[in-house]
Amino acid sequence: MQTQITASDLLSYDDYVAVRKQRKAEILEHKRPRRVEIGPVACCYFESYQTMLYQIQEMLYIERGGDEQIPDELAAYNPMIPNGRELNCTVMFEVDDPIRRANFLARLGGVEETMFFSFADHEIIGKPEEDVDRTSADGKASSVQFIHFPFTDQQVSDFRCAEQVVLGFKHPQYAHMVILQSETVAALQVDFAG
Repeated sequence: MQTQITASDLLSYDDYVAVRKQRKAEILEHKRPRRVEIGPVACCYFESYQTMLYQIQEMLYIERGGDEQIPDELAAYNPMIPNGRELNCTVMFEVDDPIRRANFLARLGGVEETMFFSFADHEIIGKPEEDVDRTSADGKASSVQFIHFPFTDQQVSDFRCAEQVVLGFKHPQYAHMVILQSETVAALQVDFAG
């Protein structure tokens, strides 16, 4: 299981251009079972080595910063690759209308502290990525959140054989949850080492 991307894992700009269409098709198939909708506007994408490698390649392709850009991209995206005892996700609150979105996010402060997994006798509360504060001083949440779920060895073992896995939020303004499909649980089990 690969948990870090290095510069040697990346294709050159020209090599990436040659396989970009194929890579996009492959990553869409990889991401399909890793996408989970929670409630009316939250969409959760569970990240992996493959999704972060694709993201870095795309950033290098779009921004064309060359070798100088690589260290910043590695620093930004490597923390979202599961380390063998965690699941990591990007959460997007998708509200199309700008006024409704601003009003919604203004009431959602701290939502990143309330995301959880529940299965067997376990509840795992997510830990927000610590790179930046995702709730402003005035209580407005960011529309994009990065959440880590650390697991113990026992929790990993129980997750692998859980009959039902629930993912959700306990925020008073967004208390929604969903039972994960078996296809999603199977895809996430790959993120655990050994």
